[in-house]
Amino acid sequence: MKRSDFPANFIWGTATSAYQIEGAVSEDGRGPSIWDTFSHTPGKTKGGDHGDVACDHYHRYPEDIALMKELGVNAYRFSVAWPRILPEGRGRVNPRGLDFYNRLVDALLEQGITPWATLYHWDLPQSLEDQGGWPSRETAYAFAEYADLVTRHLGDRVKHWITLNEPWCSAYLGYHAGIHAPGQQNFKHSIWASHHLLLAHGLAVPVIRRNVTGARVGITLNLSPGYPASPDPADVAAARRFDGFQNRWYLDPLYGLGYPADMLALYGEAPSVQGDDLITIAAPTDFLGINYYSRAVVRNSDLEPYRFQYVRVGEEHTDMDWEVYPEGLYDLLIRLGREYRPKAIYITENGAAYPDAVADDGGIHDLERVRYFQRHLALCLEALQHGAPLKGYFAWSLLDNFEWAEGYAKRFGLVYVDFPSQRRRIKASGYWFRDFLREAVASS
Repeated sequence: MKRSDFPANFIWGTATSAYQIEGAVSEDGRGPSIWDTFSHTPGKTKGGDHGDVACDHYHRYPEDIALMKELGVNAYRFSVAWPRILPEGRGRVNPRGLDFYNRLVDALLEQGITPWATLYHWDLPQSLEDQGGWPSRETAYAFAEYADLVTRHLGDRVKHWITLNEPWCSAYLGYHAGIHAPGQQNFKHSIWASHHLLLAHGLAVPVIRRNVTGARVGITLNLSPGYPASPDPADVAAARRFDGFQNRWYLDPLYGLGYPADMLALYGEAPSVQGDDLITIAAPTDFLGINYYSRAVVRNSDLEPYRFQYVRVGEEHTDMDWEVYPEGLYDLLIRLGREYRPKAIYITENGAAYPDAVADDGGIHDLERVRYFQRHLALCLEALQHGAPLKGYFAWSLLDNFEWAEGYAKRFGLVYVDFPSQRRRIKASGYWFRDFLREAVASS
């Protein structure tokens, strides 16, 4: 497998998110986000870790762009911090926040790296959460206002826009499981939140198109194929319920099918749909972004409201205890192309956490991660050859960073970060990715 086996115009990138890397949480007028509040609440993150400094990318972004240049990527997916732009979520604009992203975008373009901006990667302004958060319909309208502001300021240079990152995580982990910010455990609120997140996306799509000439607009979902633990019909039905919970609840309304009837019946709780909401949510997009890490194997369960239970399978797992199963990515790409027919698919995140350490020779020999990338890219190529509309791949992540509730205990980066000193070192996986990308240049 070589880079030249992929189409010449295939996008090769890496990805980050604002709260995970920027730091500078109280500098230059930034307001607090739900993750500032959550991470500073005792017991919510491992070791009480928080993103106050993170990778200090706010000050070190030129160094990080130089690392991207060294790796040879031609695109960079980053997120804009909503509370850095609108400290209260609506109304008062913070020009210093906009200035930061202006500098970042200009620096990327100077190095020939195409910016891909994600408008929302989980850092809701705390003031909006105090007014109801995503369970409140008003937050969707606030997001559309925020999208309007950002795209008017950056849209002359940024043409690729992702509205939301992983609304499943925002809705379920944040409002039902309670393990992500804001830490609620309210099933009804999670259902309302899921709808208002999708509504926010739908409201933002025409705004972005109006503001950005030649805009390419999409959304990123964390999708995971579900497999039954056995051929028992009860387990097969459980896998179908998992698929509704994780995948179809978001895919179906985005592609004009409305919320899946089987899940509405299972939940007994309808989202707060009003008027033309479902038409708004199904606004045509230019691509679907998917974040893939592993599959799910499930069996039947009587536990409400989802009525399935995860089963740990496989012999190879990452440091997150996620099974390494690249075949699931192939299955997912083929299914999406067949059932939903997106115009294009980009893998906007794919990667693995391993317990990296600096060796005596100063290197980080993360060969497990190298194999992870090799195997997943091989299945991407196979899916392409079988007709999947795959147009690009973003490795997660550029840097080791603040890994949400896991704090700094889990490392996903192509680049190792020593957090006390902020020293960056490219790992073996980063050098492999660089050499993979360079090979195609040499052979084309």
